[in-house]
Amino acid sequence: MGRGFRKFSHAKNERTEHRHRFEHWYRDNTGYFITSKVRDGFFAFESEAAKDVFWDRFEHWTSSFGFVPWVTTLMVNHYHTLGYMRVGEDLGVMMQRIHGSVAKLVNDTLPVRHLPFWRSDGVTDYFDGCLRDEKQCRLAYRYTLMQAVRARIVTDHRDYPHTRVKIPLEVGVKRALELDAFMTGIPYDRYDRGGGAR
Repeated sequence: MGRGFRKFSHAKNERTEHRHRFEHWYRDNTGYFITSKVRDGFFAFESEAAKDVFWDRFEHWTSSFGFVPWVTTLMVNHYHTLGYMRVGEDLGVMMQRIHGSVAKLVNDTLPVRHLPFWRSDGVTDYFDGCLRDEKQCRLAYRYTLMQAVRARIVTDHRDYPHTRVKIPLEVGVKRALELDAFMTGIPYDRYDRGGGAR
C-alpha cells in the first residue's frame, strides 16, 4: 500500500546561499513534532482566558482532522505538541484552522490586538517535523513534557496544568513502531550530531 507524501514551501528556490528552504512535509501515517511561537515572543497566552481559547480550539481542530496528540505544552508565548497524523495532507489545513481561530479569539481577549499573531519571518508561522525514529521521538516527547520545568515554573511537569499528556511515551512508541509511523532512512542532522532536545 502506498503512503501519501508531499513537500510544500513558499520559497521557490530549494537553497539560498547557506540554507535549505523551509518546507512542510505532508506524510500519511506519521508521527509529528509541531511547534509555534507568537510573533516577537509576545506573551499572548499569559491570561487563563487566552490559554482556555488555545486548548478549546486545539482540541476541536486536532480531533476534527484526526491528529492524535500524545503530549502538548502551552507556554505564555509558544507551544509544542507531539502526536500522530493518519492523513498527512490534512496537516496544513488543520494548522490553518488552529492558528486562525486561536489568533482571532485570543486577540479578542487582549487590550491591543497583536497582528500578525504567529508569523515572525516571512510566511513561516509553525514548524512541523516528521519523526525519524524512536530516538528522535523520545527526545521530542521529553522536550515537550519538560517545558515548564525547564522554564522553572514548576519542579514537576505534572504540576503545570498546561502540559497535557494524552498518550504515555511507551504506549505511543509501541504503537508508532506497530504502524511503521517513523520516517526512517532520512537523516536529521540536529539529532545525528548529538544535539537536539534534551
